Amino acid sequence: MNEYKNVGAGLAPAQYAKATCESHLRKQNDKKCRGWACPCPTCESNTTKKYSNIFSIFLLISLLISTENLAQNAPKYSNEFLNIGVGGRALAMGGVQTAASNDVTAAYWNPAGLLSIKEKYQFGAMHAEYFAGIAQYDYLGFTTKVDSLSSIAVSALRFGVDDIPDTRFLFDVSGNQNDPKYLYNANGAINYNNIRFFSSADYAFLLTYARKHGLIKGLSWGTNFKIIYRQAGEFANAWGFGLDLSAKYERNGWQFGAMAK
Repeated sequence: MNEYKNVGAGLAPAQYAKATCESHLRKQNDKKCRGWACPCPTCESNTTKKYSNIFSIFLLISLLISTENLAQNAPKYSNEFLNIGVGGRALAMGGVQTAASNDVTAAYWNPAGLLSIKEKYQFGAMHAEYFAGIAQYDYLGFTTKVDSLSSIAVSALRFGVDDIPDTRFLFDVSGNQNDPKYLYNANGAINYNNIRFFSSADYAFLLTYARKHGLIKGLSWGTNFKIIYRQAGEFANAWGFGLDLSAKYERNGWQFGAMAK
């Protein structure tokens, strides 16, 4: 600050800051101050405020990410099969598709992403096996454009275990070993023809609608109506329903997405 001492002699602090900054600009022959390159009090204050704002934004984003991770790590048991995901590309990216989805699988990840599809019709299908092939996971999807502003889609998912042996009739509790519904015959030999099999599976059907916002360019929204069905052979079954809401915003090559389930 030595080179500015004479410039600000006898001036109040605010006048001194203005004088030193103007002196610096004249010496550097610049049209505007270079931020941290200028040692005058005014520029130092502006630089401090600038980095303080950047730090605040960074802290806010970190808190939001941490909160989301805590929510995702929370234990879930009901309809857990809906969190597996669909699409080879999406699963290879770890499910990071809320803002990037732009094909028929967007009906699952972010319905608003359906509006990024260029084709009039698009189909999608996937099959996967879990637990050494014991459990089967299947997906089928279809989408089409309604007009230049909206699209619809239909998706179906199934996660199930098939060919589970029904051993309820392993023993003849009635005392009549000649009854054909039991596995043992009169001689005590097992009658394998009477072994029954059943499946335990979860189903989900998604009805999707997406539309571009008429007033804000680049903004679109979408929704899912979900029908969920669970069946465990002839023993039990149940129905459930759900609703998803989503939004997607594109601007200058950037894509932002949000999905609420």
